[in-house]
Amino acid sequence: MAVFTNRHIGAVGDDREKLLEAVGFDSLDALTAAAVPGDILLQDALDLPPALDEAAAAAELAGYAAMNRPRRAMIGLGYHGTITPPVIRRNVLENPAWYTAYTPYQPEISQGRLEALLNFQTMISDLTGLPTSGASLLDEGTAVAEAMAMARRVIRKGSVFLVDAAVLPQTLAVVRTRALATGVDVVVVDGDLVEALQTHEAFAIVVQVPGADGALRSADELRAIAATAHDNNATVIAAADLLALTMITAPAEWGADIAVGSTQRFGVPLFYGGPHAAYIAVREGLERQLPGRLVGLSVDADGTPALRLALQTREQHIRRDRATSNICTAQVLLAVTASFYAVYHGPHGLRTIAEQVHHKARRLAAALAPVAPLASESFFDTLTLAVPGRAEGVVEAAAQGGVHLRLVDADHVGVSVGEDTTEADLAAVCTAFGVAAPCEATLGDLAGHDRAIDYLTHPVFNSRHSETEMLRYLRALSDRDFALDRGMIPLGSCTMKLNPTTSMEAISLPGFANLHPFAPVADAQGYLVMIDRLCAALAAVTGYDRVSVQPNAGSQGEFAGLMAIRSYHLANGDDQRTVCLIPASAHGTNAASAVMAGMKVVVVKTADDGSVDLDDLRAKIDANRDTLAAIMVTYPSTHGVYEDTIRQLCALVHDAGGQVYVDGANLNALLGLAQPGRFGADVSHLNLHKTFAIPHGGGGPGVGPVAVREHLAPYLPNHPLLAEAGPVTSYGPVSAAPFGSAGVLPISHAFIAMLGPDGLRESGQAAVLAANYVAKRIGGAFPILYTGADGLVAHECIADLRPLTKATGVTVDDVAKRLIDYGFHAPTMSFPVSGTLMIEPTESESATELDRFCDAMIAIRAEADAVAAGQWPADDNPLHNAPHTQNRLVADHWPHPYPRRLAVYPGGLVLGSIGTGANNKYWPASARIDGVYGDRNLVCSCPPIDSYAE
Repeated sequence: MAVFTNRHIGAVGDDREKLLEAVGFDSLDALTAAAVPGDILLQDALDLPPALDEAAAAAELAGYAAMNRPRRAMIGLGYHGTITPPVIRRNVLENPAWYTAYTPYQPEISQGRLEALLNFQTMISDLTGLPTSGASLLDEGTAVAEAMAMARRVIRKGSVFLVDAAVLPQTLAVVRTRALATGVDVVVVDGDLVEALQTHEAFAIVVQVPGADGALRSADELRAIAATAHDNNATVIAAADLLALTMITAPAEWGADIAVGSTQRFGVPLFYGGPHAAYIAVREGLERQLPGRLVGLSVDADGTPALRLALQTREQHIRRDRATSNICTAQVLLAVTASFYAVYHGPHGLRTIAEQVHHKARRLAAALAPVAPLASESFFDTLTLAVPGRAEGVVEAAAQGGVHLRLVDADHVGVSVGEDTTEADLAAVCTAFGVAAPCEATLGDLAGHDRAIDYLTHPVFNSRHSETEMLRYLRALSDRDFALDRGMIPLGSCTMKLNPTTSMEAISLPGFANLHPFAPVADAQGYLVMIDRLCAALAAVTGYDRVSVQPNAGSQGEFAGLMAIRSYHLANGDDQRTVCLIPASAHGTNAASAVMAGMKVVVVKTADDGSVDLDDLRAKIDANRDTLAAIMVTYPSTHGVYEDTIRQLCALVHDAGGQVYVDGANLNALLGLAQPGRFGADVSHLNLHKTFAIPHGGGGPGVGPVAVREHLAPYLPNHPLLAEAGPVTSYGPVSAAPFGSAGVLPISHAFIAMLGPDGLRESGQAAVLAANYVAKRIGGAFPILYTGADGLVAHECIADLRPLTKATGVTVDDVAKRLIDYGFHAPTMSFPVSGTLMIEPTESESATELDRFCDAMIAIRAEADAVAAGQWPADDNPLHNAPHTQNRLVADHWPHPYPRRLAVYPGGLVLGSIGTGANNKYWPASARIDGVYGDRNLVCSCPPIDSYAE
């Protein structure tokens, strides 16, 4: 057995025997043979190389990184050289207190992340001048697509979306993909935008500021575009460079309704295209239409200001096919990094960086213009230069000098200056063009832009510029959070497992971190080889034939898979096949993604045992036989059970001409045990941030590769700037970068390599064992809602709290918040069944931690029984008042009928003990937070300091 397997799996040896005995089996094989239906159970080993030890895996990753040649990235196109302050790199990007946290749905134990995200929103709002910003989107291309969809919801007229010809090429391609299935007519305007607005009945227009070629329209021209758009009832979207906004007119000042863009150049490495946090900000009146997440200020039960996710929290699970977006999470870890970059540098530091970038670009312009005329003399950081017939030679000469430039076409070269551009780089660029290194002479301007409004005036951006203060701020915020470095996060369908340090370390290697996504393929061989091998491994694990890693979230993977199905039907002349069957229990993102792919959602009922109701499925198939496109089904089921009818379900859909989409959210229960591509599925998305150990990062990064059978392979995503990214027969890209969030793919590659075929199977089995152990132990206190064969569950179980609530008044919220006092993050609440908790312990937790959780749940049941017996009032008991803070403990007055010690040290927690995990007390940063108050009184940027005093 490989060493890493014993590092990764929590219960081994005697502990495993204990768990197996409790659930009534003598081996993992016996357990899985009983739990997994025999007609899908994999009999042979996965076709993967033997496991590597951790040292060998680290060496392999280092070898891939060394194969890449980042050079100095001066290509531009939305990706720029930046410098990640070491205090942020080491204490955020490389710190498990930040990268192993979950999406902040439990705000009482997420106040650190939420404050960092509020800083992010404030930063974006200030720089764009627009009052409300979201907490990040996936990348700039998809952010523009989200803004397009948002504008269409708001305007509700016309189908034309006008696109500035200067928009980034990858953004245009992503927008075209999104528009394909939704009836939007994308019109690219290479000329007068004012005239185009008067010619077309457009619902919106997007303007790139500055343009992809670097040209910067004047503020007056932008005002004229916005005024004409508004006169014609069209929404104005600005795709704006964030660093440029420290110097140029803010989008709100010239009339933009929505601003979007990337925050990559605020200290986030290039990562060969991602992960990077996009931003979106909107004018007043549009805040309740925002896609994604929004952090808002509320109050807790003690009246203390506290933060929470506002408005859109998991709205897909409520609105489903009427959701504003299919995005479930975004890029929190990277948004947090960008916000800390702004905190560390402050407004003056950011302005200084921008001025230095602009000054270097002007010096280059002065040196190069005599031999290579500029496309525009108004620019911020990017020049497009004419070199008739010499472009390839100039770019190659620059590469020899250690710099990557953009080959626009045979006659033009693009040069983009970043924060990390040195004098030596400027000299190398000049040498490539055949001129002397630039002196202090300058050429070019900002087209009359002069920013009029201040930004980042809040004290948080003006008080932590020393490393000491920054270090302490980062530590203080992380202490207000709960992540995997503190204890188990038993979230159903979210698979919060170990994120191996060996895998994580490699992403900071320069060969992985500093490579531009549009660098020549000859300089990206390490990434290309690694990605090819990762795709092959994912195909081997799932039984599919082809895999694309471009989708940079599970939601994007869903969309990509459904677009492949749509394309397949269109290629076969079946354009009438637009119905997508979705079980009532499915993830809400499924329905939202189906609508984005131009499909009509038809819901299939859930049977009493939690499985798909096959009688209703047959009826829905018969009613839609000629128009059936697909079914989306999660396996194991959303209820945590291996349904024994999955092959039958696939056959029924195939017989009617439809395709089968298996949602990969629960793939952890199939590792080495069953393969969707071999039991009847045609396509799946895979969550690398769940099954394959990429960390959740507090709500992103995520990676959602799409895996398909051979007949759908021609319809995997591609990319306009890299032929190697996908087939020419594709519908287009779904993400801005060719390989999505490539920078975190080394994590999954190493994870698979270190486990090998046997370790992957053992991990899947151990996850099933852990879930069944928890179900067995707590089943007497909280009935397990659904089970499969022999009363077994898959990798998760649903504890039914509805009888308890009916008998005692104790709610799911009460139990979730009381678990915080015991030192746990709550399981998934009220999904897929209202009034329940969905628990997934994963394979990484030890028997000790599993027992600690089960003991806490059983103790909480006893507390609820005490409420029912009248020992404590229904409105004043440890559950109703949970979680309990330090402030409550030390208050002079204790008004409650239970002792302070029981409140804060329940279930045998020992005051003042020394030890690990089980004995360390976690203190929540806030008492229970009032969500309704926060939604009714929406505050989504840093409030004035005096408001905290009040």
